[in-house]
Amino acid sequence: MISPPEALAIVMENVAPLPAVRLPLQESLGHVLARAIRADRDLPPADRSAMDGYAVRAADLASCPSTLRLAGEVTAGSPLRPRVRPGTCVRILTGANVPPGADAVVMVEQTSADGDRITFHAAPKPGNNIFRRAENARKGEVLLPEGTVLSASAIGAAASSGHALVSVHRIPRVTVLCTGSELRRVGNKVGLHQERNSNGPALCAALGSWGFRSGRYATLTDSLTVQTRRIMQAVKYYDVVLVVGGVSVGRYDWVSRAVEAADGKTLFHGVAMKPGKPLLMARFGGGTVLFGLPGNPLSALVGFHEFVLPALGRLSGVAAEACRPAIYAPLAANLSHKGGMVRHMLARIRWQKSGAVVEPVKSLSSADLVAGGKADGTIVLSPQAKTLPAGMLVEFRPWRPLP
Repeated sequence: MISPPEALAIVMENVAPLPAVRLPLQESLGHVLARAIRADRDLPPADRSAMDGYAVRAADLASCPSTLRLAGEVTAGSPLRPRVRPGTCVRILTGANVPPGADAVVMVEQTSADGDRITFHAAPKPGNNIFRRAENARKGEVLLPEGTVLSASAIGAAASSGHALVSVHRIPRVTVLCTGSELRRVGNKVGLHQERNSNGPALCAALGSWGFRSGRYATLTDSLTVQTRRIMQAVKYYDVVLVVGGVSVGRYDWVSRAVEAADGKTLFHGVAMKPGKPLLMARFGGGTVLFGLPGNPLSALVGFHEFVLPALGRLSGVAAEACRPAIYAPLAANLSHKGGMVRHMLARIRWQKSGAVVEPVKSLSSADLVAGGKADGTIVLSPQAKTLPAGMLVEFRPWRPLP
C-alpha cells in the first residue's frame, strides 16, 4: 500500500488538461478557460453616471442651496451629449454617459424641481457619483485569466466584453461500471442473497453535483471475460472509467486482472486509508485513466472524492492545487479514533451564527448507507491524531459544493 499523499501525487502526474474547445458563452458554465478573456474596450467605455440625478459643474454649487437651469436630459443608451454650461445642469439616469462640461452628478434625492429650475441642497465634489472611464479595466487588459472556472459572474464579465464564444477545456467523459453478480436494478425485486445497485446512482449523482455529466451506469457480472471486454470498450471512448467493486483480493475480484488483460498499466493498488483501502488506478495507451473503487458504498464515495474528483478537475483544466475541495472548521463534539492509518469519518456541516461547525455522524461500517445519507462529507483524521476535542479545527472534505 501507498499513503494517500503518494496516491494523489501519482493521480496528478498522470492527468493533464484536455484539449481546448470553443463553446457558446451560454453553454460554458463550469468550464475552465483555456485562453484568457481580455477587455475589447475600456470598461466603462466613457464616464457614466452611478445615480439618477443631475449632471453639474461642481464649481456652480460651491454653496447650497443653489438653483440651476435644466438644459436637457440623457438616458442610459442615449447618444445625446448636451453640454453643461455655467449655470445649467442636465438630468441624467443611471448608466448614461456624463455629458461634456459636467464633472459631478447630484442624486435626485438631494434636489427639488420647479419646472426647468432645479434647486440643489447638497454641494457636490468633482467626481461624485461618476464611474470613470476605464476604472474597471483598460482595453486589452485581462479580465479573466486562463484557468478561471466560469461562474455566473465570470460569464457576465466575458459577456460585458463581447465574448460570445470562449475557449475552454473539454469536460472529461466518464462512465461507471458496477461489478457484482448479486446486483439488481434499483426498481427490481430482490432476494435475501441480492443487493440493489446503489453505487451506480450514487456515483452518477456525485459526478453531477460537481458538474461532470454521467447519468448512466452499467452492471457487470463477476466474470473476467465480461469485465475485460467492457473495460476494453470503455477506454476507447471515455477519458475516465470508474469500475466499482471487485478490486480486493477475493476469489471473484477480477478487476485488477481485467485491467491487465485489457492492456492497462496499474499505477497503484491499495491506499493506506479507511475506508477505501483496496483502491486501484490504471492508465491505458490512449490516455484514459481507470479507477477501481471498492464496492462498499461509503468506500466508493470516499475514493471518488479523494482521487477521482481531483483527476476530473485537472482534466477539466483546474489548477492542481485547487482540485480537491476542503474547508477547515471547528468540531462540534469530541472525536476519537484508533489511529493506524488515515481515517475518513462521516460528518455533516451545521451552520451557526458564528459560522460552520463539523458534526461527526456515527457509522457502523463502510456499507452503512443510512449513515452516509446523513453526511455532507468526511473529516480527515491522521494516524497520529487519536483524540480531538470539540472546537478544534479539522479538515473537512465536502461531498457537494458548499454555499
